[in-house]
Amino acid sequence: MSTHGNRAVRQRVRAAATAAAAMALIAAPLCITTTASAAEAHVDNPYAGATQYVNPTYAAAVESAATRAGDPTLAAKMRTVAKQPTAVWMDRISAINGNADGNGLKFHLDNAVAQKGSGPIVFNLVIYDLPGRDCYALASNGELPATDAGLARYKTEYIDPIAALLADPKYADIRISATIEPDSLPNLVTNISEAACQQAAPYYRAGVKYALDKLHAIPNVYNYIDIGHSGWLGWDSNAGPAATLFAEVAKSTTAGFASVDGFVSDVANTTPLNEPFLPDSSISVGGTPIRSSDFYEWNFDFDEADFTAHMHRLLVAAGFPSSLGMLIDTSRNGWGGPNRPTAVSTSTDVNTYVNQSRVDQRVHRGAWCNPMGAGIGELPQATPAGYAASHIDAFVWIKPPGESDGASSDIPNDQGKRFDRMCDPTFVSPKLENQLTGATPNAPLAGQWFEDQFRTLVANAYPVIPGSGTNPTDTTAPSVPTRLTAGTTTATTVPLSWTASTDNVAVTGYDVYRGTTLVGTSTSTSYTVTGLTAATAYSFTVRAKDAAGNVSAASTAVSATTQSGSVTDTTAPSVPTGLTAGTTTSTSVPLSWTASTDNAGGSGLAGYEVYRGSTLVGTTTSTSYTVTGLTAATAYSFTVRAKDIAGNVSAASSAVSATTQSGSVTDTTAPSVPTGLTAGTTTSTSVPLSWTASTDNVAVTGYDVYRGTTLVGTSTTTSYTVTGLTAATAYSFTVRAKDAAGNVSAASTAVSATTQPGASTGSCSVKYTANSWNNGFTASVKVTNTGTSALTGWTLGFSFANGQSVTQGWSAEWSQSGSAVTARSAAWNGTLGAGQSVDIGFNGSHSGTNNAPTAFTINGAACTVA
Repeated sequence: MSTHGNRAVRQRVRAAATAAAAMALIAAPLCITTTASAAEAHVDNPYAGATQYVNPTYAAAVESAATRAGDPTLAAKMRTVAKQPTAVWMDRISAINGNADGNGLKFHLDNAVAQKGSGPIVFNLVIYDLPGRDCYALASNGELPATDAGLARYKTEYIDPIAALLADPKYADIRISATIEPDSLPNLVTNISEAACQQAAPYYRAGVKYALDKLHAIPNVYNYIDIGHSGWLGWDSNAGPAATLFAEVAKSTTAGFASVDGFVSDVANTTPLNEPFLPDSSISVGGTPIRSSDFYEWNFDFDEADFTAHMHRLLVAAGFPSSLGMLIDTSRNGWGGPNRPTAVSTSTDVNTYVNQSRVDQRVHRGAWCNPMGAGIGELPQATPAGYAASHIDAFVWIKPPGESDGASSDIPNDQGKRFDRMCDPTFVSPKLENQLTGATPNAPLAGQWFEDQFRTLVANAYPVIPGSGTNPTDTTAPSVPTRLTAGTTTATTVPLSWTASTDNVAVTGYDVYRGTTLVGTSTSTSYTVTGLTAATAYSFTVRAKDAAGNVSAASTAVSATTQSGSVTDTTAPSVPTGLTAGTTTSTSVPLSWTASTDNAGGSGLAGYEVYRGSTLVGTTTSTSYTVTGLTAATAYSFTVRAKDIAGNVSAASSAVSATTQSGSVTDTTAPSVPTGLTAGTTTSTSVPLSWTASTDNVAVTGYDVYRGTTLVGTSTTTSYTVTGLTAATAYSFTVRAKDAAGNVSAASTAVSATTQPGASTGSCSVKYTANSWNNGFTASVKVTNTGTSALTGWTLGFSFANGQSVTQGWSAEWSQSGSAVTARSAAWNGTLGAGQSVDIGFNGSHSGTNNAPTAFTINGAACTVA
């Protein structure tokens, strides 16, 4: 079962206009008289060859901060920031004409006309007032409810006036780049189990469609849809459905795919553009894949360069044209300063290796609100070199640095913004693996000027911001890499090495190309290209780059042919060593050990099995595990065995003995009772529940969910979907909070919900394909409704013939009992119209024979095998 949907809290908070305190520094609005002229033809990349609009309101706020900097060097850097282009946010209806937080849209458009020189100018505009805005976060909730009335106001009072202003002929020579509704559509991919997102979903789709239609009709407007970031949608189980959703919305517009010029990532977030010391997410350390680390949670996309390339491929496959352009918001993703690593880690522990190598210094990728230690990233620039696979139109500053993500405490307001505990630096968040949020204290409401964080962003900028008030003047590219050589290949990899380049300042890395395709980056003079086809010839080149974005010419190409055939891995990993027991409690024993290694030609470590005596008590992919559920004052013996992906298991480690404590746990205070228990939209077999978090004197570790008096599940978040229910049946649910000491709260107030009537079985066909290797395989399953009525809440069933096992699935809720496999529809694909298909799949393991299933059912009815 795929569980990435609610990982890495995805929300970001937008800025509005800058603080009213800066308004005293702004001159009166310009009075401009201009002769209308015909708009230029719509171009592929509006940023190419153009300047960008510099917001004088924001510039004044930054200049005011510079006068208080107290440090001449820091002040000079701030004045460079003041000269950079930033987006203008329309975060509520009153922002169109201007309000207490800033001037209106006409003021900025008139100033853009005045700033325009002989060449084109881009005006970055953010459309941000959907009904039910930010259905998952609270700090950036908006003024319009997710209702028919809210959608009507969005159209007539918000989009229509904005479109009318933009269509004024006096602005025809301005290229208007519109970022469409940050955080809207991505929420429908990962957070649709939330009741608020379920209610908002139809209004998000309808609102975005309306905005695209109205704005695309204006020739000089370019629409870029917000696409989240790698720590949100980077997992395949999120990225694929996201591309499908974006395509569905685009196809619903009058102009279809032509209504969308591109997508923008990392809006108001801090995910790095590049992780220079983690350029290849597929490598392993100590036999463990680095993408399995606690920080990346099996996500292949470590940074925005990887993510935009990944999404561009999926979007084009979904029907968008290959000319689609991508923008990356680099306003806060630099992560410089004294804590930035300067070299890759040498640790053999995967978590230590990743934590010492990553430039992203957050405690968790989901820590989105005013993160301490963040820095400004790349200055805005068009068509940056070295990102061919990402198809980047420009680096832009959509979130003006120094504007708050959300308040650190509850601040009453009339904007619809609420207090989100993710902005509270004292909050230990279950969504962040029970860690503090890392938010900067004393923050004002979202969108208001936050000088404490601005000082940090400037000081920690990477690349370092020049203090002259101008952009960097380094235009010299590094020398061309020489002596590119291919080492010993395998069936799927080619190791490359080369001689270092030189630069007038410093070489920051190398881009590796397979033919014309960028396949990876490296900060050293070597790189291993992976994911290749056996017995195939390839050609590779390398280009050097520096911090200013200059890129060398390509090296001389080197050719290499991958080996044919596959190697059967029969070698077990090494025996784990150094098994140690930590401080016990009356019911638990923490264990740790030194990582095992696996043979070079093998599949790599898959994890460890932990034994109490001869009983298997748990598995883990890390080198630590806490055995729980033990008896007080009792001696136990533990061993650990390593296993690899091919299924080979090592001999047992040396045993370690430990005795649980006899004393009782001193923490006897139960968490507070969960409140606000709500049932979302039910299906015929499931009820989604959500509630408000409890508090505890130490920490809440999870929640028990009850159906009547029966415990049906546990959750570490504030939501849970109860499954396996009977159609058309009323149920009552309660929730209890618990802590690490075993204290459990009283039950919440009960909520009742009735499941939907049973789904029609209809008619169906199933196409099953599998790609096998060694002892693993990937299966793709296409389910088609061949009936005349829609299938809702569908469940696919089939059985394996050779003892295969499902290890990880996507686009459905996968489970297995013996040879029988069940896949239940996800929230976003639960309705399958007549003639429609859905693609789902999974990774699995087998023992050498992998025959395909021969029979399939949908809701118990037999399907045709395609």
